[in-house]
Amino acid sequence: MSVQAFADLLERLVFTPGRNAKIALIRRWFADQPDPDRGVGLAALTGELAFTAAKPSIIRDLVASRVDPTLLALSHDYVGDLAETVALIWPECHGVNTPPPSLSEVVEGLELASRAEVPALMEGWLDTLDAGGRLALIKLVTGGLRVGASARLAKTALAEWSRQEIGEIEEVWHAVVPPYLPLFRWLEGKGPRPDAAGAPVFRPLMLAHPLEAEADIVAIEHAPAEWRAEWKWDGIRVQLTGAPGGRRLWSRTGEDISGAFPEIADAMDFHGVLDGELLVIRDGAVAPFSDLQQRLNRKVIGPKLMRDYPVAVRLYDLLLDGEEDLRSLPFTTRRARLEAWFARHAPARMDVSELIPFEKLEHLSALRDSAREASIEGLMIKRADSAYVPGRVKGLWWKWKRAPLSVDAVLMYAQRGHGKRSSYYSDYTFGLWRTNEDGTRELVPVGKAYSGFTDQELIFLDRWVRNHTTARFGPVREVEKSFVLEVIFDAAQLSSRHRSGVAMRFPRIARLRQDKPAEEADRLETLMAMVENRPG
Repeated sequence: MSVQAFADLLERLVFTPGRNAKIALIRRWFADQPDPDRGVGLAALTGELAFTAAKPSIIRDLVASRVDPTLLALSHDYVGDLAETVALIWPECHGVNTPPPSLSEVVEGLELASRAEVPALMEGWLDTLDAGGRLALIKLVTGGLRVGASARLAKTALAEWSRQEIGEIEEVWHAVVPPYLPLFRWLEGKGPRPDAAGAPVFRPLMLAHPLEAEADIVAIEHAPAEWRAEWKWDGIRVQLTGAPGGRRLWSRTGEDISGAFPEIADAMDFHGVLDGELLVIRDGAVAPFSDLQQRLNRKVIGPKLMRDYPVAVRLYDLLLDGEEDLRSLPFTTRRARLEAWFARHAPARMDVSELIPFEKLEHLSALRDSAREASIEGLMIKRADSAYVPGRVKGLWWKWKRAPLSVDAVLMYAQRGHGKRSSYYSDYTFGLWRTNEDGTRELVPVGKAYSGFTDQELIFLDRWVRNHTTARFGPVREVEKSFVLEVIFDAAQLSSRHRSGVAMRFPRIARLRQDKPAEEADRLETLMAMVENRPG
């Protein structure tokens, strides 16, 4: 498959809004494309490709050598995205009759090339492609694919195409590497199931549904003895896998994050698979999520960071005890096995999340209402007889989160979105009023949101931003400070990284307050009063 064909797939994914329609596109692509290119494309969609020698600076230098710098700067300012700008402005090289490269040729070329050889390779490929192909190539090699297709979506399409359970695919995923030839042979019935051979393998997590419908609430109220409750801790969900072939700490999406938390990996001296929550814990108390954020997405973890932000795992479930698979057993049985396992092993930096006894749902409701004071996200309610089922199966596990906080904020800046939203200003920065020492008031940015609104509201906001722009900074527009948004969020936490001194947890837009003057929006002090675990 050529890069041009991959470009066609990416373009269709960008402009296809529905999840099922995206899955159908990828599924058909698996059926039509040959090996090894379909495996390379799968690796690109799932984020498994990384080319250390191909940096965005190389692309920037290449286009600068071919295009007038003023024209390039103006074009970049208008388009907003460097890859898209280069794809559109790259001058055609007449007389080139070399066919476009295949995906496997790109991968092989970049793996074998030295850093000094990469620019010539990229230049030659760009000359053979049209604008769509150039965009796909640049996004592919720089890791900037944003087409609204997650790794989970690609694996779902793979499962539907092969008529194999996605859980089975997840369990062999880490036993194969791009271009996944053994995987495709197995899925087509032409080879054996890939064997992890003692390697630490990720198992798909079981997820919960929000407890919102009255019928579901009534079901728990009528038979409380059939349910178990525990706290929903405000960290990140992780899976711990210890096997003869190694130890891995996985994120909820199956990303290996062991290197970012070496102290957890060091403590995993066991053979089994456990489910839990990664938290920063000091002196037995769970710290706000903002503390854990200091450890996330870092490539280098030094002693000071580990000392200042000590992490631990609060265990929820035991999936495998050695080679024994416990996932088909009822939750109560697995819970008893977890407690017995922990009593035997007692690994460092781990404990077991407590169960909350209750006789009526109203008892849990009162606990849920007080959860914010303890930096707890809410409650989990699980059927006592529930097996550990991959994915989000309704009726077995519920998450009952505390009610969100809210402020009325003023829209300050807007930025273009990604994927199908790339033509809209859909990322909104908002601020609150702060009174200075001299008595003057100013708006201070406090957060950014890109969800919560309907498609109709997005169109309205995009038009408003374009008609009320006061300044432009590349893909960002500054707007008149006159539009009020009601913003809801899960928590507020002190942050030295923000000018306002405070950060929001999961901000999203709840309502467009066209009825409210900007002068009546909330003050920064209002948000500060909502900060959890505030000193003093």
